[in-house]
Amino acid sequence: MSVKNATEKVGQPAGGTGPFYGWYVVAAVFTVMTVTAGLGFYNLSVYLKAFVAQGGFSVSATSGATACFFIASGITGLGVASLIERYDPRWVITAGATMCAIATLGAGHVSELWQLYLFYVLFGMGYSASALIPGTTLVARWFARRRSVALSIASTGLSLGGIIITPFAASLIERTGLQGATPWLAIGFIVGIVPVAWLLIRPSPQAMGTGPDGDPILRDDSGQPLPADGIEYRSAISSRFFILSCSAFIFAMMAQVGVIAHQFSLVAGRSGSDDTAALAVAIMAFASIAGRLAGGWALTFIPSRGFVIALVITQGVALIFYAMADTTTGLIVATVLFGITIGNLLMMQPLMLAEAFGLKAYGRIYSLSQLFMTVGVSVGPAAMGFLYEWLGGYGIAFIIMAMASFLACALIIAAGPVRALIESKEHA
Repeated sequence: MSVKNATEKVGQPAGGTGPFYGWYVVAAVFTVMTVTAGLGFYNLSVYLKAFVAQGGFSVSATSGATACFFIASGITGLGVASLIERYDPRWVITAGATMCAIATLGAGHVSELWQLYLFYVLFGMGYSASALIPGTTLVARWFARRRSVALSIASTGLSLGGIIITPFAASLIERTGLQGATPWLAIGFIVGIVPVAWLLIRPSPQAMGTGPDGDPILRDDSGQPLPADGIEYRSAISSRFFILSCSAFIFAMMAQVGVIAHQFSLVAGRSGSDDTAALAVAIMAFASIAGRLAGGWALTFIPSRGFVIALVITQGVALIFYAMADTTTGLIVATVLFGITIGNLLMMQPLMLAEAFGLKAYGRIYSLSQLFMTVGVSVGPAAMGFLYEWLGGYGIAFIIMAMASFLACALIIAAGPVRALIESKEHA
C-alpha cells in the first residue's frame, strides 16, 4: 500500500502562521508537572519529616508508607495508559488531580499507621493519573523529530516545582502544621492543574488536523490516516532491550528516589538547619532544570544510550560525595551533581521507549515499564530508612545506592542499541 501526504496543516492558525499547537500542549504539560512535582514528588521528603516530627511516626514506618506511594502509582499507571488510549486525557488528568487533593486534605488528620498508608496509596494513585504517564504520552504523540527538545521542556516542570512550590509547602507545613497547611495544598492541586488541562491540552495532533511536529497527516490510498508506527506490545515487552533497560531503571531510580525522599532529612541533620535543607531541595531542582534542558539539546547530536550511561555513572559519583560530605559546602556540591542527573533520567526512560518501540503501543509499554520501575522506586525510600536506623546514619546507605547506580550502567550496556527493533522491522 502506498502512502501520500495531506497537503494542508490545519493544526496551525489560518494562513499557516503562528506556532505549532503542540507547543501549547508542551506548555500545559509543563505546568501540570510543575504542580504535581512541587506538591507531590519533591514534597515526599517534606511529608516524611512532618509525619516523623509532628505525627510521631518512626522514620522506618514513614519510609515504608512512602514506598506505597510508588507501588500504588505504578499499578494505577497500567489503567491510566489504557484510559488515555481510549478517552480524552484531560478527564484522566482531572480525576488524578482531584484524588491528589482529597488525599492531601486527609494528610492533616492522619493519626494511625493505617491512615498513613492509606494517604500514600491514594496520593500515589492520583499522582499516576495526573503526572508522568499522561504528560509524556501527550508529548510523544505531538512530536517526533523534536521529541527530545519538547520532552525536556515539558518535564522541566518537574524540577521547577521543586524550586518554587516545595519550599513554600515546607515553610507552610512548618508554620501551620499539617492540619493547617493541607487545605491550601489541596486547593493548589485543583487550581494549578484542572483549568490548564482543559484550556490547552488536546488529545493528539490528528485531533487538530495535523501530524506530529506540524507535518501533514500521512494517509493511505483511500485517504484514511495511517495508524501510528511502532512495535507490537507483546514483541516490545519480550525484547532484550525492554527487559534489561527496565532492570537498569529499577536500580537507577531506586537510588535516585531513595535519596530524594531522605535528602531533606540528611541535609537538615548534617547542617543543623531546615532552611539549608529547603535550599538544597531548591538547588537540586534548579540543577535538574539546567541539566535537562542541556540534555534535550545534546540529544539532537549524541546517542541516547551513551547519554544514559553517562548519567547513571554521574549519579553514582554524586551519591558517594553525599556519603562523605560533612559540611554545608560539600552537601551543596553533591546536591548540584545529583540534581543534574535527576531530570534527565526521568526524561530518558520515556524518550528511549518511544525511540525503541514507536507510538503504536507506547502508552501501555511505558506504563508497564513504570510499574516495574516502582519495584526499585518503592524499595529506595524504605531501604534508606531501614539502613539509616540499622547503621545509625546515612553514610553507608548512600554508598549502597551508588553501587545500584553503577549496576544500572552495566545493564544499559548489556541492553544493546536503542533502535535495534525498529530498524529490524523497517528492513524486514
